[in-house]
Amino acid sequence: MKCSIHLVNPASMSASYYDAGIFTASGLNPVAHMVDLAIVTVAGLVPDDFEVTLCDENLKPADLDVAAEFVGITGKVSQWNRMRDLADAYRERGKVVLIGGPFASLCPDTVRPHCDILVRGEIEEIADEIFSDLRSGSWKREYIGTKPDLSRTPMPRLDLYPNDRTLLGAIQTSRGCPFQCEFCDVIQYQGRKQRHKPVERVIEELDQLYDHGYRFVFIADDNFTASRKRAKRLLRAIRDWNRSRDGRRVGFCTQLSIDTAQDEEMLQLLYEAGIVEVFIGLETPSEESLREVKKHQNLKIDLVEQVERFLEHGIKVTGGMMVGFDADDLGIFQRQYEFAMSLPVPVFTAGPLMAPAATPLNARLKQENRLVEGESETVGEVWTTNIIPKQMTREQLLDGVRWLCNKLYDPASFLTRLQRLAEILGRKTGLPNLADPKGLEGPRSVELEALPLIKQLALKGPGEARLVWGVFKLIKKNPALAEVLPWYLILYAQFRFAYEQGGIWKPRSRVVRAVHRRALGALLRVPSLFGARRAA
Repeated sequence: MKCSIHLVNPASMSASYYDAGIFTASGLNPVAHMVDLAIVTVAGLVPDDFEVTLCDENLKPADLDVAAEFVGITGKVSQWNRMRDLADAYRERGKVVLIGGPFASLCPDTVRPHCDILVRGEIEEIADEIFSDLRSGSWKREYIGTKPDLSRTPMPRLDLYPNDRTLLGAIQTSRGCPFQCEFCDVIQYQGRKQRHKPVERVIEELDQLYDHGYRFVFIADDNFTASRKRAKRLLRAIRDWNRSRDGRRVGFCTQLSIDTAQDEEMLQLLYEAGIVEVFIGLETPSEESLREVKKHQNLKIDLVEQVERFLEHGIKVTGGMMVGFDADDLGIFQRQYEFAMSLPVPVFTAGPLMAPAATPLNARLKQENRLVEGESETVGEVWTTNIIPKQMTREQLLDGVRWLCNKLYDPASFLTRLQRLAEILGRKTGLPNLADPKGLEGPRSVELEALPLIKQLALKGPGEARLVWGVFKLIKKNPALAEVLPWYLILYAQFRFAYEQGGIWKPRSRVVRAVHRRALGALLRVPSLFGARRAA
């Protein structure tokens, strides 16, 4: 009889920027924002004599009565409360529970009482030992992984995943980051020496993602361009692969640092490969704060000019922003808002500074008695923090974050930044064309299901209706932007949902439903609305 293991990606216990909870909240079928790489990768390590099943709680709740003998649970700090509850429930039902992943690696003492087997670090080089021990019934209480050569990473088991309900595919081409930002926990368990997956293997995984229907893919590297020579070699391969597609080409998004903007060849290769969006930790316009947390790559440059360089190459930017550094006083919230409004960046992940476990910032603040006891499990939520700021109270920090988020995601402010993006992006001769060159392949059904979210957004009130109408006018002026702008409305709706769930959004006195329906209908009829032309 085969051994069996059930792998679970738990839900976050609060709404997030990075999920697609707005779909179910709006009465639509559940959608995952992105394929969960952790469970499909671990599934690829499971031996053939094991039965393996997966559950992503972004799409359905975990089955507590699953027949598997073993249950593997993974997750980040924002998932810890649900990880713990699931682990306890499975153990009560007689399952052997393994917990691994980032939170387990960084906070082993917190996790250990809630599992039978704790897996710390990266699993590739210890997987054979773990599964051999499970097979024989002689497992250890704890396994500690290494930092493996990424050629040893298995092909993700996408065949076990609900790809038809997922917007973005995902691929990891490197681990680790050479920078030393004080607040970052990635280098604490993946290291500062970046390791790279062979280019041939990346292409093999892209083939698999394409075959499973994905036409937008997140490259889940913490700093994709940290190794310039390697990044350029990989981008050339991705460019050639993308150009060889018979159907729609793939649009990619990834994470990198602002200094990439100074490399003209890199910018051109990003554009040619189909990198349509990048996340950059802009953090703050305060040079004193950047020095404080060792974010040296953001110093001595004009951040606005550097961001605009990405757009001039057809690449949109999402910005990370934090407040609560030691150098921040009560004026930082207004300064951050003005900084954001100077940028052609519609979407910001704004929040208070946090001190994740095992980071230098956590150690420093603990020594200074400036960590809030019992709040380590809230790291990752946008409306709380585990730090005691230096120049304001914690309550003032959180009130300031609420004010900043309300200002950034006021419909008029969001539209202003969209208009700046459209102006600069429109200067690029020929935006990335991701459509099917033969005109035979249309949008995926899960992409089309997002359309009602735009209508529901417009019904929220006159400000939101003007935002939708403003997007329509931008598209009418430059039809090429139809492949870009509507998704910003979906993102806006998700951010608003996350803020409302967290009590961070300023409530309205009433909802106005008599809106510009004619303009909305016109927007929804725009061809190529979601980056792909409909079938002829």
